[in-house]
Amino acid sequence: MISLEALAEKAIRLEPLARDEACAVLGTPDDDILDVVAAAFRVRRHFFGRRVKLNYLVNLKSGLCPEDCTYCSQRLGSKADVLKYTWLSTEEAVSSAAAGIAGGARRVCLVASGRGPTDRDVDRVARSISAIKADHPGVEVCACLGLLSDGQADRLCHAGADAYNHNLNTSEATYADICSTHTFDDRVETVGMAKKAGLSPCSGLIAGMGESDEDLVDVAFALRELAPDSIPVNFLIPFEGTPLGEEWNLTPQRCLRILAMVRFVCPAAEIRIGGGREIHLRSMQSLALHVANSIFLGDYLTSEGQPGQDDLQLIRDAGFTVEGPASDDPDDTHHEGHHDLVRLRRRGAGTGEAANT
Repeated sequence: MISLEALAEKAIRLEPLARDEACAVLGTPDDDILDVVAAAFRVRRHFFGRRVKLNYLVNLKSGLCPEDCTYCSQRLGSKADVLKYTWLSTEEAVSSAAAGIAGGARRVCLVASGRGPTDRDVDRVARSISAIKADHPGVEVCACLGLLSDGQADRLCHAGADAYNHNLNTSEATYADICSTHTFDDRVETVGMAKKAGLSPCSGLIAGMGESDEDLVDVAFALRELAPDSIPVNFLIPFEGTPLGEEWNLTPQRCLRILAMVRFVCPAAEIRIGGGREIHLRSMQSLALHVANSIFLGDYLTSEGQPGQDDLQLIRDAGFTVEGPASDDPDDTHHEGHHDLVRLRRRGAGTGEAANT
């Protein structure tokens, strides 16, 4: 038996958890889930108070990816019914980002399908970053474009990007089971390039792909070694027409234990609940906010989230406040224009790697 209170104290002191302690969190029974959440909340509250950071996805380029990641609706050979289109214009990207910012988003995530950007692609994204920052100087911009080549991270940083996202997704030992067109080390290298260029590193995982507890702990420990500032925890959305389309093996309690384990392993990192929270956490989403301090607002890349106003209501009902650049008032969650997020359904308006890319 583990002492959850002792783990919380250890995490608050930034003492590294041992592997057996992390595995023990995942092995706690469902009857103890409220104890797990309460202990993780102590850590979350110590580092982040009761603030919730809102993030918003802009899907710059959708579908037709040459990579074969088994979880992804945009993969090579995918038969999933998703939007497919080439790059949004700078004006379209800025307009989509503005809708999320009006709803309270503090960070805009610009995402494009594909193995990685060409130099021309980087120039295109750089223009969108510069335009968004010019219109909304207090908003963070994160790029998620796949594997980077030499110098590309520096150019994104020069354009005004604050962060770069590239998820590890699963353990090194099982990575080849979910992808054959690139490697775990390729992903680690890209995160390293982003850090070296001065971009805030963002890297996380996808749970629910048939992995073991040991795999989840392995990827959490690999993330701890990389030391990303933010860690998206995604829950597999089993898209029909993909190899993992029948992989429904998560429960709300399992999702909460995974979030808590990551919080204990990486206590001071922003833990973001990514794709799949609505379908896997369901009525327990508010409990997850006691562990994680960040969510995506509205939709993901190729899947629907819940309406933006429902996300804001969820935060208020759970007793949390929205963190954002628009106001110094911690209770200011009513940003003008948030009703535009009731249901955004236009080309490129965020439908995620936040939802299995």
